[in-house]
Amino acid sequence: MEKKRLTRLTEIHLLLQSKSMVNASELAGKFGVSVRTIYRDIRALEEAGVPIITEEGKGYSLMPGYNLPPVMFDEAEANALITAGQILAQYQEASLVANYEKALQKIKAVLKYSQKGKADLLEQRLQFRPALAAKSTSAVLIQLQTAITNFKLVHLRYTSLQNETTERLIEPFALYSTFENWVLIAHCRLRGAFRAFRLDKIDELELLETAFEPHNMTLEQYIAECKSKYS
Repeated sequence: MEKKRLTRLTEIHLLLQSKSMVNASELAGKFGVSVRTIYRDIRALEEAGVPIITEEGKGYSLMPGYNLPPVMFDEAEANALITAGQILAQYQEASLVANYEKALQKIKAVLKYSQKGKADLLEQRLQFRPALAAKSTSAVLIQLQTAITNFKLVHLRYTSLQNETTERLIEPFALYSTFENWVLIAHCRLRGAFRAFRLDKIDELELLETAFEPHNMTLEQYIAECKSKYS
């Protein structure tokens, strides 16, 4: 088997591991090959013992419970992850930084012995200095990410830029960063409409067990709607 195809099969295997569903058109576009080639690749993986589930009209997924062996990183990949950690630290979002540091320790644990010293050295020789003194923006980003992916209602106390404090019951939808602040887009039941909330203005937050009906809209559609409304 040629090296190029072997690399593609490995990457398809990893994509199947990391995503709940992938389709042939998506894979063909990513690797710059035909859909027919992807069909052959999927058959090759199945013949190699990878338990792939095919859902007509949807795509491919791995059988639940199937896992790849521990992932190994090369030096360039390890350096990229360490650099990303330094950049994330500049956001000063406490929950994000804390969880990334824990994840990075797990990543470093699977590095080859020869890479560990290099990774430690890079951390010591890498520093980002923001133009302005960094300050904590919030500590609720990870909770909100959980609320978004599990469609859970959130109760919060929020102080607006006009210094008005209100109690809100919201349906979290998406997050974006301005590099100075993280902003939550959510449907606010108090206002009966979508609103934007700066995370550093959230005084209290409670993730509820109550689920809400997912919104039939993508983030791209929301942004396009906002642009058309204010253009």
